[in-house]
Formats: sequence, structure tokens, C-alpha cells
Amino acid sequence: MDFIIFLIAMSALIYGADFIIKESEHIALHFNISHFVIGATLVAFGTSLPEMAASMIASYHGKSDLAVANVIGSVSFNITLVLGLVFLIAKKMNPKRDLFAKDSAWILMPVVIFLLMSYDGNISRVEGFLFLFMMLAYIMFLFSSAKEDLEVDEDLAKEKFRWFKTVALLSVGFILTIGGANFVVESGSNIARMFGVSEWIIGLFLISLGTSLPELVVSLVAIKKGKADLSIGNIIGSNVANFSMVIGGASLLSPLSVSLRENAFDISIMIAASIALLLILANKLYNKAGAVFLLLILALFINNAISTL
Repeated sequence: MDFIIFLIAMSALIYGADFIIKESEHIALHFNISHFVIGATLVAFGTSLPEMAASMIASYHGKSDLAVANVIGSVSFNITLVLGLVFLIAKKMNPKRDLFAKDSAWILMPVVIFLLMSYDGNISRVEGFLFLFMMLAYIMFLFSSAKEDLEVDEDLAKEKFRWFKTVALLSVGFILTIGGANFVVESGSNIARMFGVSEWIIGLFLISLGTSLPELVVSLVAIKKGKADLSIGNIIGSNVANFSMVIGGASLLSPLSVSLRENAFDISIMIAASIALLLILANKLYNKAGAVFLLLILALFINNAISTL
């Protein structure tokens, strides 16, 4: 029964995030907000909502391992799986934005701050507030550096704006996302206990892979529309949101315990994936070579998890 609940709850998470993304774009378009800012903030934030809801619910129930592992797994999957598939499938990628020059700091800085805050084995509420300030800094950076627009769905832009419909769908989206997250965490924990698997592994793979699906869907849709380069900005923004909003929000509900020593390999994979993305941006390896680079790291990630079961 827990498996069925898990699948239904995960579907609710994904559909809820989809509602929120679309209606957020409606609001942004109505108020004439830059397309670049829509893509780098609202869409990135929207695709991170499942992770945020799942980790905050896990933190509320005192499940620090689930909350933290979800973020580490999501960041690793976003880079290795999502961008790995994007580079593998996309025929040609020529981003207009100088991603390495403008955005490289936002790939490593959240990781470094997470490691520094986790060094003592605990992320406190005060440190949670600092994570949230990092998101504010990122948004300010985007507004100050957004000289070119990112295109959004043209059909969506043509739709007539209706406040009642938008608010209603946003409400449904939040209910599905938060409610789905609650059942994902509970059913995931039950599945872990049933098979004798640690909550860290369940959070690292089962939940983080599921909550990374919105990023994967958005990226694949971008490829279909010939805008695969937008995927990189979405992933960078999503990863910043994962650390700032997800870890920050979860630690505000309840301080999180983190063991860097016990989970050294998984955290090392996240660091390696981030460095690999930096090298890809620096050398413009937006091709199959870059894809193989990332997918090899993903294979190591999965192999280690299987060997620990």
C-alpha cells in the first residue's frame, strides 16, 4: 500500500509544481516582468517546490536525514542526470549568455556555504536564515545582470489573464505540493523500514529523484522547442533554491543534523558534479562529451548507493 501512496503522492507533487510554474508565469507576464527573470527565478523556484515541500515536511517530523539527503540527491541528479541527458540529446547548444563568467559563482558558493555550516554536524535556525538571505542575494544578482530576455511559452503569453483562475490554480498547486510531500515522506520512511534501508538512502534516491522530475520535464520540453540552452540556467537557479530555500526553510522548522563523515561519498559526488559543471561551462562542452562526463559521475553515484544496500 505504501508503494501506491508513494506513487500517487509523487504525482501530486509534480502536478502541483506544474500548476504553480504556469500560474506564476501568468502573473509575471501580466505585470510585464522580464522573461529572463521569469525563467531564472519563478520557473527555477517552481521546479524546486517538490524538494522544498518534501524536506520541510521531513524536518517537521524530525527526519533530518531525509531532509538533507533529498537536497544533496536533487542537486546531484539535476546536474548529472538532467543536464547529462540535455547535452546528450540536444543537437546544438549556443547560449547567448556567458554562463561561466556570470553564473559560475552560484554553482559553487551554495555548496561551500553548506559545507561550512555543516562542519559542526548541525544547521541551526540562524544558519537557516542565512541560507534564505543567499536566495535574496541571488534574486538581486539576476535583476542586476539580466540584460537579455529568456523566452517563455508563447501560447501561455497569449492567454487572457484571470485573477480568479490564477489564484485558484495556485492554491490547488500548493495543496497538491504540500500534501503530496507529506505522504511522500511518510510512505518513503515506511518503505525504508520495510526493506531495512536507511532513510538517508531513501531520501538520496527515491525522493530526490522523484522531486527532480519537474527539472527533467522542463529541460526535455525546452529541447523539444529548440531552447535546450535554457535548461542550464534553470538547473543553476534550481540548485541555488535547493540550498537556500529548501535547506534554509527546513532548518527553520527544526535544526538539521548533518554527518559529513558518514555521508562523505554522497557529498563528494555533489561537489564533483558541481565542479564538472563548472569545467563544462568554462570549456563550452555543451555536447555529448560533456554528457558522458556527467553521466559517468551519475554511474558512480548509483553504483555506490547499490553497494551500500
